[in-house]
Amino acid sequence: MKRWGTRILLIGVFFWLLHTMRLKQRETLQAGPGPGPGPDPGAVELPDGTFTFRLDPAAFRAEFPQLQSYRCRELIPGDGVCTGPPGPPLLLLAVKSHPESSARRATARRTWAWPRVLGGYRLRAVFLVGVSPNPRHMVLLEEESQEFGDVVLWDIGESHHNLSLKERCFLHWVGARCGQADFIFKGDDDEFVNPPALVSYLRQTPNASHVIHGNVQRHAAVMRGGKYRISSALFPQDTYPDFPSGGGFLMPRVSVPALAAASERIPVFPLDDVYLGFLVLAAGLRYRHDPRFRVFGMKDELCLYGEAFLVHGVSLDRVEEVWRGLYTERQCNGTGPLPS
Repeated sequence: MKRWGTRILLIGVFFWLLHTMRLKQRETLQAGPGPGPGPDPGAVELPDGTFTFRLDPAAFRAEFPQLQSYRCRELIPGDGVCTGPPGPPLLLLAVKSHPESSARRATARRTWAWPRVLGGYRLRAVFLVGVSPNPRHMVLLEEESQEFGDVVLWDIGESHHNLSLKERCFLHWVGARCGQADFIFKGDDDEFVNPPALVSYLRQTPNASHVIHGNVQRHAAVMRGGKYRISSALFPQDTYPDFPSGGGFLMPRVSVPALAAASERIPVFPLDDVYLGFLVLAAGLRYRHDPRFRVFGMKDELCLYGEAFLVHGVSLDRVEEVWRGLYTERQCNGTGPLPS
């Protein structure tokens, strides 16, 4: 009965959210773009030693008001993800996912995302999810949460731009509910992740807890068209600050409070990996680049997967094949069965 009560409540909240989002969209369309506000005296300036980046909150409120006004609210809080007795250092695998991606989450749980102790680290996964317009997806997600306890659901609609809200809300969630995580891997559900390689990297890297690790994009060009379009009115400069590609990166526990504080004082940028770059710059943190974060894919050879920390854009069947080949069948030197 308790499960059915939770399910009915979740469906009710879902329809209320859908109605609210449609009303806001209608109000925005009726209002039109307007003449646009003047420069905001509270504009943020962030120098990185080469460029000074200027973020005008008024421009962000005009073009992406929903990103600036949203306040994180959890429908499934994931408050049991990081509970348990003290033990080895915790490596949290935080995975951006969509309610409809139940098959991807199932594959991850069977392969790289199952909880265990590995190489002196305790591994735990959490899937970061927003609201889908399909109530069936929401019911299945609630069932997953009941069974595995590894889901955090916020009352934000799933969309490309709302990924930045997941970034912001996750920082606050970690601070409130998983402050004991020593390291956090952030990635997507459409990739192969290699926890043994990540753990080995952390153990072998001096001062690993002092920097953010990833495939760092250096002063990437701003795109004015396509999926990643950013208007000149929102951000007139031609380059971004350095940022770790959102396909996958590692951050230490000590970085979380500074990043969360930065998220309270700068506008929410509509591209999640660029937004993190602004947060890192505002927080005064540093990077360590490593090409083994294979965020742009690679040649599809089994043993190369064993050397990578992650490979982005891998099919479900291939994830299973690679995992079995590396850690069950031992088809490559240096890999073998995973310790329990």
